[in-house]
Amino acid sequence: MPIIRTFSAWLTGLLLALVMTLSQAYADESPNAPPSGDWLGILSTPGGELRLLITATEQPDGSHRGELESLDQAPGQKIPINEFAIDSDTMRFAITAMGASYSGEWNDQTQRYEGEFSQGMTLPLAFARPAAVEVTVIDGMDGVWEGMLTRGETELAFTLNIETGEDGTQVTLDSVTQAAYGIPVTDITRDGDAVGFRIPAANVTYRGELNAQGDRLTGQWIRPGFPEAEVIFQRTAEIVTGPNRPQEPVGPFPYRVEPVRFDNPEAEGVTLAGTLTLPAGDGPFPAAILISGSGPQDRDETVWTHRPFAVLADHLTRNGIAVLRYDDRGFAESTGDFASSTSMDFASDTEAALAWLRARPEIDASAIGLIGHSEGGLIAPVVAADNDAVAFLVLLAGPGTTGEQIILDQSLAAARAGGRSQEELDVLARLIPQITGTVSAAADEEAARSALNDLFTDETLALLGAAPAQRELLISQNVRAWQRNFLRHDPAAYLPQVDQPVLAVNGSLDLQVLPGPNLAGLEAGLSGNPDVTVIELEYLNHMFQTAQTGMIAEYAEIEETFAPHALGLISDWIAARFLD
Repeated sequence: MPIIRTFSAWLTGLLLALVMTLSQAYADESPNAPPSGDWLGILSTPGGELRLLITATEQPDGSHRGELESLDQAPGQKIPINEFAIDSDTMRFAITAMGASYSGEWNDQTQRYEGEFSQGMTLPLAFARPAAVEVTVIDGMDGVWEGMLTRGETELAFTLNIETGEDGTQVTLDSVTQAAYGIPVTDITRDGDAVGFRIPAANVTYRGELNAQGDRLTGQWIRPGFPEAEVIFQRTAEIVTGPNRPQEPVGPFPYRVEPVRFDNPEAEGVTLAGTLTLPAGDGPFPAAILISGSGPQDRDETVWTHRPFAVLADHLTRNGIAVLRYDDRGFAESTGDFASSTSMDFASDTEAALAWLRARPEIDASAIGLIGHSEGGLIAPVVAADNDAVAFLVLLAGPGTTGEQIILDQSLAAARAGGRSQEELDVLARLIPQITGTVSAAADEEAARSALNDLFTDETLALLGAAPAQRELLISQNVRAWQRNFLRHDPAAYLPQVDQPVLAVNGSLDLQVLPGPNLAGLEAGLSGNPDVTVIELEYLNHMFQTAQTGMIAEYAEIEETFAPHALGLISDWIAARFLD
């Protein structure tokens, strides 16, 4: 997600991490054949089974690159694995961002890797080749079923999507209110009018009954630790194929689209894969390099089925500006280790992109700029400082204050928007600086881990809404290299050295990088620069969508991917300086 993450956001993500008891599924296949391909583990949790898929891809040097996909929690989202190794005898990996590691040995008798998974505790884990999946067909249920859960003052709108095809009956749930789409639904059954299913990612079981017409399902929404709630699903007429994204670029395009790859000579093993779009004509053209926000991002900065960088690149290229966008190192088609990288490593990747683009004959080497979103807006000034190769900067929700201040501001803003009481806000205002200050002041990861272990007492964890069993998970997440580097980063160390034209834009409803303090910080740091434009755009959120509240829950609900007037502002500002 292209958002600079709060401590509370890490909490939410970690509760979906891999703290599970584990079982296995396997087929009759030995790793005496090349170990490349998919390896499946089925995790048995109190809420049911969750599937983990490891994909091993052989590299030119014979080693393997690994990715993890949680098929039931986040289907389609590939998590890069660092320190991955697999051969006919062993499978070992570490996921630094999760504080997780695994070591397993091949068992000829069971035809699987058997070992231990560690993440604050040690649990058994086995991986085997995926077995054939039995096809399940449920008659008479296809369609879209809309429902509402009401519990106290909380109301959650759901859409249940049921469709039967060659692979049997497939079911997903959209939690519309929470902006979570395509949540896998498993174990759907029908016995006469009795219907049941499970939602492993939410630890929910549903048991209901169809009416005589077969278009209304009434039942109980059961989640351990919560009162049971009645949810009634009403069938509508059509299958929903996904949220509407009217700005999604659709070919044929009036410009050239070229897949590209280039190396970062300063980072061994890092090859970046991306897309170069070139306006019609011979050029040379002014150009922009797009730099994504935090978290592993593909070249389109895809989030909640929106592709803002694809929309931005399409707009700029149609207006005479070439655009290079690329997958983050270690993610999608780019190689390298994402999990252990910091913003400074990503800045090095941007410098490699700049050097590569300057050598293209279609590009005006004197008119190449950087457009950074969120963390990308932190990286762009680092690359541009005292660098004549950079012609301009566009900072979209770019930080203007220290990392510690950003986390405090965004945490309180999100909590306030979410209806937290003043007492709860006061607790966060006291605890968050303690946590971030502890990590920032630590000499290294080991020192940070030790200090947080002392800080995260049972009482402190309770104030944060976490259980003692989550202590190690929270520590591991907050001591990683990226987090420590971000907390210590101060844009004021780089901004005075930026003498290129700068456009700094933020949305008035941005709750991730608050417009007030950050635009003020950028303006102050760039006070010696003669060509600086600082604009706060009304009613736009962190993703530059026209919004109501700015809360993350709106992002997926909003059809607009990138406000057209924001797109026009960016292209007009560049054109005024670099297009005749």
